[in-house]
This record gives sequence, C-alpha cells and structure tokens, in this order.
Amino acid sequence: MIAIRFKVQCRAERAEEVAAALAAVVGPSRELEGVVSFDIGRDVVDPNSFVAVEVFEDDAARERQESLPEVAAVMELLPQAVAAPPQATVFQVTSAADAFAPA
Repeated sequence: MIAIRFKVQCRAERAEEVAAALAAVVGPSRELEGVVSFDIGRDVVDPNSFVAVEVFEDDAARERQESLPEVAAVMELLPQAVAAPPQATVFQVTSAADAFAPA
C-alpha cells in the first residue's frame, strides 16, 4: 500500500481557483480501482494551504490516478499559483489497522 501526503501553499489571490481545481480531482480519484482513500482539505490555520492524503493499493493505482485529466489541470495551474514549493511525502505501508477498533 502507498500513502502520500501532499501540501501546497497558494498565493491568496489564487487560493479559490486552486480549491476548485483540487475539488474536481476528488470524485474521479475516489472512483478509480485501487484507490483506497483520497481526501483533500484546507489547512484550518492557513486558508491558502491545502493538504491531500492519498492511499493506493499499489503503484498501478497511483499511476491511474496521476494520469487523470483533472490532475493534469491542477499540475498546470500550480506553477503560477503557489507561494512556496509544494511538499510531498510517499509512505510505503506494510500494514494498516482501524485506529478505532478495540485492542
């Protein structure tokens, strides 16, 4: 399993445009085979920053998601909209469990 945390801080005047572009990615991403979960949220202390948490069964699922036209639209928009370089971390997950399950 692969988990990715992606964070981007946008210029204030472009934040709503980026929010709309990111929102367009969520639905198609969640529908793809091999996408375990896909969430994007706004930082509660910096409304110009967005954080995506993406979980994929494998590299093939990640590649399918990254090839979506909605993802391409975001990647095209970001160079003109960011206030700082995006941050991205890939985690290779060997096991996972429900955090709320009784021990």
